[in-house]
Amino acid sequence: MPANRYRSRSYKRVYKNTPGGENVLRYKKKKPSKHVCAECGKLLHGVPRGRPYEINKLAKSHKRPNRPYGGYLCSSCARKHFKNEARK
Repeated sequence: MPANRYRSRSYKRVYKNTPGGENVLRYKKKKPSKHVCAECGKLLHGVPRGRPYEINKLAKSHKRPNRPYGGYLCSSCARKHFKNEARK
């Protein structure tokens, strides 16, 4: 019987092959959902999904696109935003 904390579905069940040749059940935290654009809700490219301890190991340039509103707005919404700001 697993420990009570592993019985919820917030943990993903992964079967691993050990060198001894038996399958062992391991529990892994699930990946977070993908990042979406704040305006249109489209999936953001170039933003990795992972647990915070995995993201913290990445270089800053790998965490999000290196442009204004990178990781917050998709490229098309950012382009619209820049045009509207320039026209004001």
